[in-house]
Amino acid sequence: MGERTETSARMTSQRDSLDLGHAPVTDGAFARWLADKAGQALLQVREEMGYGDGAALKAAGDKAAHDLMKAELARWRPADAVLSEEDDHARAAWRDGEPGSVRPERLSAGRVWIVDPLDGTREFSEEGRSDWAVHVALWTADCGSPACLAAGAVAMPAQHRTIATDHPPAYPPLPLESATGGPIRIAASRTRPPAFVTTLAEELGAELVPMGSAGVKIAAVINGDADAYVHAGGQYEWDSAAPVAVALATGLHASRIDGSTLRYNEADPKLPDLVVCRKDLAPRLLAALQRHLPSE
Repeated sequence: MGERTETSARMTSQRDSLDLGHAPVTDGAFARWLADKAGQALLQVREEMGYGDGAALKAAGDKAAHDLMKAELARWRPADAVLSEEDDHARAAWRDGEPGSVRPERLSAGRVWIVDPLDGTREFSEEGRSDWAVHVALWTADCGSPACLAAGAVAMPAQHRTIATDHPPAYPPLPLESATGGPIRIAASRTRPPAFVTTLAEELGAELVPMGSAGVKIAAVINGDADAYVHAGGQYEWDSAAPVAVALATGLHASRIDGSTLRYNEADPKLPDLVVCRKDLAPRLLAALQRHLPSE
């Protein structure tokens, strides 16, 4: 516990020392800065609106964080493209030759910021919930790795914590049994864990750890509070790009649930499944997943 406490304190001090009025030069530090700044805006929306109208709070939070991020990216990274969950037609897949289809500018760009202004709107709108996040990731065409994620940050404003690739958390280099002293812990939805994840946990003798947004679940694996996160219910690039960037920088395994590479800035932004886990757990988990993949 001492090592994780030390890591959390270091992440908190880095966040507190960041000057939110001036953008850093490096992409990694900029990703952290932008996630933190959007997070502060979301906390302000929560404070000003209260929790009486959950739908209005979700909409206001999404808009405030999205508008802030687009403005800061236009100001500090004007030559870069952006893919945001809140963009018009963000979910549309581009298909070459399809009548009326317009090729998105991001597909010709060398640098694309993939952002989710508010990951976990349900959790954000509920009083007392802190398991929601802000995602900022940078995809580059010349990064030299399959995922091509050059930088990333996940801010968890209500937890006063940010994890990012500029200072990735140190992961305990211990065998799984020594690290946990108990069963494998799989981060799962607090309200609706998928049936195949429950079946997977039963086969592995694993414990399901309930929590909120996708970013928070992956952050739990990064921080050592869970050993794996598995998802196959349908996501988009912005749901995983930032936390996967940090997970890879930390030295964790991250892939599709069939073991193939996660790829970003694709013509179709849908990225329906992923697994993030300790590297020593990956072969066993991926093998079990092949036996319990949800049917198409």
